[in-house]
Amino acid sequence: MKISTKTRYGMRFMIDLAQNEGEGCMALKDVAERQGISKKYLEQVVAPLVAAELLTVTRGNQGGYRLARPAAEITLADVVAASEDGLELLDCMGTLSACERAEDCPSRRVWGGLQDALTGYLKGRTLADVID
Repeated sequence: MKISTKTRYGMRFMIDLAQNEGEGCMALKDVAERQGISKKYLEQVVAPLVAAELLTVTRGNQGGYRLARPAAEITLADVVAASEDGLELLDCMGTLSACERAEDCPSRRVWGGLQDALTGYLKGRTLADVID
């Protein structure tokens, strides 16, 4: 299993904002430089985070990005779900109709255990937990 680059960079972006939470809006170029990520790619990374209402954007000279809520109120699951379009490892984990065998599938139970552990971990930790 691999986490997408978009998700990894989204998490780095969100952690960077959490680390600098008291400093107001952060320019995308500043975060890009600190994280060693292309500004152009980072623009694509932040779009789903804004859409998920995890970030607020202020336009203009003093504008930039900031967390929409305090870091202690944003879980790692929130970030991953926004970047990956959900937390399901497999289609059949989200809905039984994704596979005709999903209801009685023994391997689905295996992946379900992993899904539960991963989801529990991500939902149980916030951005504030990672920067403390």
